[in-house]
Amino acid sequence: MPLYDHDKGAARENLCRFLAACYYQPGPEFAEEKVFESMLDAATRIHPDLAAHARRLGEEFSAAEPESLLLDYTRLFLGPSHIIAKPYGSVWLEKEHSLMQESTMAVEALYQEGGFEIGEDFRELPDHIAVELEFLYLLIYRINEARRNDDPQALRAMTGLRKRLLGEHLGSWIGPFSAAVRAGAQSGFYRELAELTERFIRMEAGSDGLS
Repeated sequence: MPLYDHDKGAARENLCRFLAACYYQPGPEFAEEKVFESMLDAATRIHPDLAAHARRLGEEFSAAEPESLLLDYTRLFLGPSHIIAKPYGSVWLEKEHSLMQESTMAVEALYQEGGFEIGEDFRELPDHIAVELEFLYLLIYRINEARRNDDPQALRAMTGLRKRLLGEHLGSWIGPFSAAVRAGAQSGFYRELAELTERFIRMEAGSDGLS
């Protein structure tokens, strides 16, 4: 096996997990749990470009009024009348631009193959941006675990799933989704979140996850 940077691997896990959390409703727990300090620490261990955007993301969160962030979150991702940036893969991958299409079923099958279960009380669709990011986090974690345990069979399985997720799902729709967020956001926080997310996913998609 080629040399593997375990510290960077753990940082990729953490950044992915925190990015997923940022696509849920914003609240005081972001500050209370020091989410943005943790994101900056992880991003710094991955790449200076990611670190710069993670720093700005935290600054934008600190500078924004909680009510304005919640309003922007609602406008962007929930509606109620016009949803600016629908956070579902099928909207961006399917010609019909609608929910619960073939791509949704395909990513759900990918989850099942990877042993990734969505809780029964979860109210969103399987191809929500946060869910796909959480699955990517799980795959990076398991790749790191396979490295630590010197388990080539698990390593092949997890890197294969990661490649499919990035090539057929998340990596294919993150561009237009992020562009819609950047164009429609009224807060610097969501513009920076979209930018950081896309840069991280592009970086992941451009690597094999093995080094």
